[in-house]
Amino acid sequence: MQPTTAYALTMLAAGVGIPILAALNAGLGSRIGSPVAAAAILFTVAMSVTLVVLAIKGLPALSAILTAPRHLFLAGVLVAFYILSITFIAPKFGVGNAVFFVLLGQLVSAALIDHFGLFGARISPLSLPRASGIALMATGVFLTQKS
Repeated sequence: MQPTTAYALTMLAAGVGIPILAALNAGLGSRIGSPVAAAAILFTVAMSVTLVVLAIKGLPALSAILTAPRHLFLAGVLVAFYILSITFIAPKFGVGNAVFFVLLGQLVSAALIDHFGLFGARISPLSLPRASGIALMATGVFLTQKS
């Protein structure tokens, strides 16, 4: 299998997992009466799995972690924001509606990150065909959520 195919399939699986994660964690938050506790449980499970994978793959040098630019650690804040917001909002707004707006935000921010090469990303200019494709994707996601 080509690396590009493997990458695409892995990210497709991650994409499939996002609404499942939203539905499961929103359900847990509703069931136990605390979306924040549900998020904490999710992070505990996620950290446990991550630590197992880290133990298998090997630890990076401590100096590499300590010298990393501090703004890179804000990714954890964004994950927490996503998990907390989807856990609170999905039961009230619907998983589909919540994920629609998440996807719309991802399309816009990914295009900007790629266009400007933000955060060290590979530059991929926002051409008219690419912008049209993103608009078409956004329209498709929107149409799937219309009643």
